[in-house]
Amino acid sequence: MATAGPRSCLRGALCKQLLLTLVVFSFACEACKKVIFNIPSKLEADKIVGRVNLKECLRSADQIQSSDPDFRVLEDGSVYTTHAVVLSDEKRSFTIRLSDSKKQTHKEIPVLLEHQKKVLRKRHTKETVLRRSKRRWAPIPCSMQENSLGPFPLFLQQVQSDAAQNYTIFYSISGRGVDQQPLNLFFIEKDTGNLYCTRPVDREEYDVFDLIAYASTADGYSADLPLPLPIRVEDENDNYPVFTEAIFNFEVPESSRIGTTVGVVCATDRDEPDTMHTRLKYSILEQTPRSPGLFSVHPSTGAITIVSHYLDREVVDKYTLKMKVQDMDGQFFGLMNTATCIITVKDSNDNLPTFRQNAYEASVEENTVNVEILRIPIEDKDLINTANWRANFTILKGNENGHFKISTDKETNEGVLCVVKPLNYEENRQVVLEIGVSNEAPLARDVALRMTTMNRAVVTVHVKDQDEGPECMPAVQYVRIKENSPVGSKINGYKAYDPESRSSSGLRYRILHDPKGWITINEISGSIETSKILDREATTSRSDLYNVTVLAIDQDGRSCTGTLAVNIEDVNDNPPRIIQDYLVICKPRMEYVDVLAVDPDEPIHGAPFYFDLANTSPEINRLWTLTRVNDTAARLSYQKNAKFQEYYIPVTVKDRAGQSTTKTLRVNLCDCIHPGQCRATARSTGGTLGKWAILAILLGVALLFSILLTLVCGLVSARNRKGFPEDVAQQNLIISNTEAPGDDKVCSANGFMTHTVNNSSQGFCGTVGSGVKTGGQETIEMVKGGHQTLESCRGAGHHHTLESCRAGTAEVDNSRHTYSEWCGFTQSRLGEKLHVCNQDEDLMPSQDYVLSYNYEGRGSPAGSVGCCSEKQEEDSLDFLNNLETKFTALAETCTKK
Repeated sequence: MATAGPRSCLRGALCKQLLLTLVVFSFACEACKKVIFNIPSKLEADKIVGRVNLKECLRSADQIQSSDPDFRVLEDGSVYTTHAVVLSDEKRSFTIRLSDSKKQTHKEIPVLLEHQKKVLRKRHTKETVLRRSKRRWAPIPCSMQENSLGPFPLFLQQVQSDAAQNYTIFYSISGRGVDQQPLNLFFIEKDTGNLYCTRPVDREEYDVFDLIAYASTADGYSADLPLPLPIRVEDENDNYPVFTEAIFNFEVPESSRIGTTVGVVCATDRDEPDTMHTRLKYSILEQTPRSPGLFSVHPSTGAITIVSHYLDREVVDKYTLKMKVQDMDGQFFGLMNTATCIITVKDSNDNLPTFRQNAYEASVEENTVNVEILRIPIEDKDLINTANWRANFTILKGNENGHFKISTDKETNEGVLCVVKPLNYEENRQVVLEIGVSNEAPLARDVALRMTTMNRAVVTVHVKDQDEGPECMPAVQYVRIKENSPVGSKINGYKAYDPESRSSSGLRYRILHDPKGWITINEISGSIETSKILDREATTSRSDLYNVTVLAIDQDGRSCTGTLAVNIEDVNDNPPRIIQDYLVICKPRMEYVDVLAVDPDEPIHGAPFYFDLANTSPEINRLWTLTRVNDTAARLSYQKNAKFQEYYIPVTVKDRAGQSTTKTLRVNLCDCIHPGQCRATARSTGGTLGKWAILAILLGVALLFSILLTLVCGLVSARNRKGFPEDVAQQNLIISNTEAPGDDKVCSANGFMTHTVNNSSQGFCGTVGSGVKTGGQETIEMVKGGHQTLESCRGAGHHHTLESCRAGTAEVDNSRHTYSEWCGFTQSRLGEKLHVCNQDEDLMPSQDYVLSYNYEGRGSPAGSVGCCSEKQEEDSLDFLNNLETKFTALAETCTKK
């Protein structure tokens, strides 16, 4: 059994014994010869296999390699596994390659791994007897005291291998403290196995040294596996505890309760943890100011808490504590250290603001506004310029009418009392106010429980009298006058008074504003009389009053203004009247039309109205009937046999008081879909617009949108010397979208015109109907039938014109062309012209002139109005019944004049 030093043997504990052994065979005479390791059949990764003496083979080797990747070799010759190794056979070998790159020297050490343990053979000439003995090659607990005083070298323990009973064993060690930093701290006697330490060790720098001991024979045979040999350094209380900070700074509100934690002090000790050397104890050595003792510290945690109610910032705002920490759990022989702890007491709102006196007096002249009348100082012990110190003033009583306002001066913390609404000496000569004061921040909880009410003071405000002007009170005074009263009718007017004398004597009155000049006022008494007949219906808003502005002036020239509100009482002086003049009934879609009436008088003199047909002809009575709808409307209905024409129907309307009026209505019984179609015709001075005229209008609109050219009215034949005045033509048809100089126009004798566009050889021929004389002017009517379209012409350097009109297309007095006349003229020519105009100069088909456009409007079932189709449809004109009112303006320009 190995022996150790007396001190280390007491502290050690037996470690787990290794079950497998390593045997190294080598030949002393030849160090580079084969090395044999006896290993278990299984080895885990990163396990030591054995150690090879590399320096005896090649001392200058700077490169060490293993031929087997499962093993690695360190610089000290230790062989470790890189992966888990399993010996499937009883033997396994590899080679350790040593190289010296400078001398270009290479050597190899063969390594043999055996699984079956070999029988020890005799290594010495001396015969030894094999006998069973207790194994002593095992990890031996060993320790040393830090900062040991020696003597050095200090014996630690003896390491001994069981193989020493049979062979001569040489011992060696490696690890930190031997061949690693700190170097040469430990050494072992080669023959005896005695382990020594060469100098003192600081545990705080090295707490344990993990050494490895080796036992081998003289020829390099490893008698035992390498032995882990930990050397533990025993701690000594050689380090003082140290506070983490030299000065600790904490803050605590002054209103904090007992037990409130102020902060935690902390110290560290480099000695071994969980020992008495690092068991620290905290305490307070001194408090400044000394009395009273307000703080305590927990001995183990270092938490500082409040232990007294006497924490008051207004008395002491900062405390300094001298803190002590001692190891060995505070025993007198323990090491100690000190630090400073500064505790700042934070302000809390624990002091109420107080008035310096309980009553104040102030004075102000009446009718004065926005003036400061009093400053009220307060006292507060809390920290200045904080929310705990700043005051909030409140008027608790006496300001029900809102005459006063109190605010806080941010610089002086005074209450500033101001008058914001004028006072009246005659109404109230003295005002008593109750003022309260509090802080911006709420009171601390303890103070709030003790003091539930705020501090209060009384302010008496004396109102001084002023020599005032007249007062117009109330500002608005009301009178009633019947409309249509005779001029000069007198009524009580406006009254002002002197506030001092409460009398109206000595005041003079004048009207500042009378919208219609209906009223005059007596300068002395203020009574009014009418200067014109009052008409209630003539006022801007009949539901409102007629307001007159009055000025009252005293003897000193001071004045006031008031409003005289005149309520004009209505009389039944207006009969009801019918609001319509012209009515349109689309037969047969509409069976009636409503006639509406209004009365500008008040409702008591107005509806219900009574409608009647007044002195009408027998024909009107036979064709038209009038029935009541409601209080303000009647329904005008026609008989089925009534013809399409305009009727003039007199209608009488009467109010409930018998006032009546008669109005002749112009009623147009029209063949239409929408009344707007007939209203456009009614506004013109000529005859009505028929279906063919509307068709012509649509044709012209389609042409304007498709080829962007202007349809110009044709000139009348030279034989009859018909023509359009220039101003009329320019008002009706406007040439637009012209992109070149002026257009050339050539008129034929039959009233049709050719139009050369953009000064080129391409011409446009527009088809227009002949005019009908109405007062010296002509009306253009354009035609569209089915899917017919206008045509465009081509020319080469000259103008093309349409043929002369045939006799069948001559004008008809006071009427439009018939359908057969238009068809006979247009159908035979449109097909020819479309064919010609759809060809270019080489008589090849071209699509540049006549183009189709889809319908882009809404509400019309006709589809495209510009389709160039030759399909003929008879009487397919139902789409004209759904045209919108946007064609009205164009229709007006094309009706007969």
